[in-house]
Amino acid sequence: MDVQVRILILAIMAISLSGCALAQSNEEEGPITRVPVDRSAPAPKDNRKAPPRSDQLAPDESSSKQTQIDVSPPSGDAKRADAGDSELNEFHPWDPHKAAKCVEVGDYYFKQGNYRAAMSRYQEALEWKPKDAEATYKLAEVQEKSGDLNAALDNYRAYLKILPGGPYADKAQKGIDRLKSKAAPAAAQAAPKPS
Repeated sequence: MDVQVRILILAIMAISLSGCALAQSNEEEGPITRVPVDRSAPAPKDNRKAPPRSDQLAPDESSSKQTQIDVSPPSGDAKRADAGDSELNEFHPWDPHKAAKCVEVGDYYFKQGNYRAAMSRYQEALEWKPKDAEATYKLAEVQEKSGDLNAALDNYRAYLKILPGGPYADKAQKGIDRLKSKAAPAAAQAAPKPS
């Protein structure tokens, strides 16, 4: 009796597996549908004997006219109208991670008292991420320490334009107030007197 039960179980499993296999094979084929055909379209060319070759094209010509990308600005785009006259028409890099690393290294140099290196790193941060509020403020701070008061004043103001309520807003405003009186006399002394 034990053998008969095993044979019966095997037979049931074989039937169910064959049913599943049959159901899957019918699902793959799916329902048969007719694709509409445009009878007015011209018949395709038979190019089996002489297929088109991409190595016979001019160097500046694409092998597929449909894959060419139009990168020119849209017509009437006032922002980019002057860019056609420019000798360089390229994108500026933008990498906030590199900018953050430059600020971090600039902070190290600032703490060491190497203001020239710190200024360079903060400027590099602004190349990677223009209008970075932290880099702008810290650049102003290091410019003030190194004696470039007019540039420091401009960057303190730029920080307040970027982030008026930011963490350095009070310090930037105090820097502006402090430098207004210093920057004007320093600029007057630096200017040569007419003879």
